[in-house]
Amino acid sequence: MNQNPGEAAGTSDELARIEDAGLTRAAQAGDVTALGLLLERHRAGMRAVALSILGPGPDVDDVLQDAAVTALRRVGDVRDPAAVGAWLRMIVRNTGRSLLRASVPVQPIDDLHLPATDGGPERWLERHAMRDWIWEAVEELTPALRLPLVLRHFSTGVTSYERIADACGVPVGTVRSRLSQGRAKLATALAATADAPHGDTARRVRASRTEAHETLAAAESGRFGALMTERWSPGITLLRGNEPVGDRSVLVRGMDGDLEDGVRQRLAHVVAGRSLTVWEMDLLSPADNPDHCPPSVAWLMTLDAAGRPHRLRLLHPRPVQALQSLTPM
Repeated sequence: MNQNPGEAAGTSDELARIEDAGLTRAAQAGDVTALGLLLERHRAGMRAVALSILGPGPDVDDVLQDAAVTALRRVGDVRDPAAVGAWLRMIVRNTGRSLLRASVPVQPIDDLHLPATDGGPERWLERHAMRDWIWEAVEELTPALRLPLVLRHFSTGVTSYERIADACGVPVGTVRSRLSQGRAKLATALAATADAPHGDTARRVRASRTEAHETLAAAESGRFGALMTERWSPGITLLRGNEPVGDRSVLVRGMDGDLEDGVRQRLAHVVAGRSLTVWEMDLLSPADNPDHCPPSVAWLMTLDAAGRPHRLRLLHPRPVQALQSLTPM
């Protein structure tokens, strides 16, 4: 008996679900090629979602690239491997909507609330191992490609093209280009580092968080300069974009001046790699002058071979007219 069109379509759909499930499980096991095949299989549907939200334009490609990196980070969270297409389209939808909400920054990858899988310890370990693997690949990128990619996908406040351009001291168009290059090279680096030993990212973040709290405590007690001498590179340089604008003495004067004015900093988020660390701080203005400073500041620190801060950029993700003295004028 000949198969009717409806049965044929059902068989085709079921076969596609089976193939998706196999590729998803392979991707969850760390096979970056399988993830690439999944993205290619669902590219048309993902693009259609992006177009429906954003309309034609360059933002569509940016959203699809962002979604690809998010999928890489969170593929271990797919609950139903056979329905991975819907999961990928959801990522595109969330990313596109975030882009439209100019006042709301793009969510960092680790904070996206995507469907969770089995909550057992095995799955938890797999997710963290994949995160360590990805960081190992990120470290293979050149500094020029690493910084914008880390800010875009790992920070909470320095995610817009404009803020990343400020941080890197390059035009917005260059940021777009470097992100595109960085994502492409990341795929190559992932394949090259799949069998390499991976650092413990979670432990590195915890250590950096402790370091940030100790740095703020030292500043409060008047020991910021002493701490820098003990723990930071002797050649620490303050940068604006790519231009040197100060040294250790400038940083000490700026911090001391802020504290004298009643400004306090509170740690909000940490990104910690072997070569790059980001401390995102809430800025607390004095009670009698609530508009004294912007609401936040990001410390973007390039580390030397010994893991000490060597280059520091200070950036206000949400600037206001009155800038605190810690930022060089």
